[in-house]
Amino acid sequence: MINYTNINTYDYYLPENLIAQTPLDKRDESRLLVFDRKTKEIKHKQFKNITDFLKRGDVLVVNNTRVLPARLFAKKETGAQVEVFLHKRINLTDWEVILGNAKRVHVGNILIINDELQCELLEIKEDGNRIVRFIFDGVFEEILDRAGSMPLPPYIHEKLKDKERYQTVYNKIEGSSAAPTAGLHFTEELLKKIQDMGVEIVEVTLDVGLGTFRPCKEEDITKHIMHSEHFRLTKDVAEKINKAKSEGRRVIAVGTTSVRTLESVASDGLPLKETERDTSIFIYPPYKFKVVDALITNFHLPKSTLIMLVSAFAGYENTMTIYKTAVENEYRFFSFGDSMFIE
Repeated sequence: MINYTNINTYDYYLPENLIAQTPLDKRDESRLLVFDRKTKEIKHKQFKNITDFLKRGDVLVVNNTRVLPARLFAKKETGAQVEVFLHKRINLTDWEVILGNAKRVHVGNILIINDELQCELLEIKEDGNRIVRFIFDGVFEEILDRAGSMPLPPYIHEKLKDKERYQTVYNKIEGSSAAPTAGLHFTEELLKKIQDMGVEIVEVTLDVGLGTFRPCKEEDITKHIMHSEHFRLTKDVAEKINKAKSEGRRVIAVGTTSVRTLESVASDGLPLKETERDTSIFIYPPYKFKVVDALITNFHLPKSTLIMLVSAFAGYENTMTIYKTAVENEYRFFSFGDSMFIE
């Protein structure tokens, strides 16, 4: 009997050399593992072959969020170094942040980032995050673009040469601290080819937080406190998805962030309605999906909430088979790694 609530259930063996450190030169030349839930057949392709598995009438749901250069290096007035990770915007000047070297920073301390940007620690929250107020003269986003760097996951040790490679080609709405990585495989040319096939591409927005990198540490996963993220589903997109579902057409989520958005709205009741709010939805087996029919996603960390979501969608035993096969075939894992399509 599988214990779906035990953290160790979601562990798997991964050689360190399979953790992708840099993106491929060409986005759509990453590998694609295709899994058919009905036949349990696994196929090995390139991502640009995704068109072989899509069909006219499908609705492809992408997350159009843009990643902020949310990692800032600051100094206290004493000279002590502190890292500031932007987590969630509160207003024009105030942000919830995660501080590195946090114990050395007290309420009222000023952190100097550069000549253009400083911040003052206003509050220490119960969850350990901090509230800071930025001090600047000008447009914050422009200053941040000059001062900040991409908040790459802790398992990536190589420096990113081009900031845009940690962005999807369809990014629009700035607000994320991490990339919706399943979308990194698409090129503009591939998206046009998909549209020309008669596949409808619609956009949602979910601001991906740094909590996506936080491992689940509770042995009983039901005790895990899920990070909260802000999302938006427009009336137009809700209506298009409702129409597809009523006509028996597939809704294909690109990434776990799109899944979380759609299933969060569905938890309020069907049909989907225009919605903007925070979600801390935690999907793990067994879970009955209300909207999503197929999933494009990357290979996720052992014991992560993301592999739990995939296990709920593909079936736990199927997911473990997929991951074992991917390791044996030396797929590249995590943010800059390869992709899978579960249909």
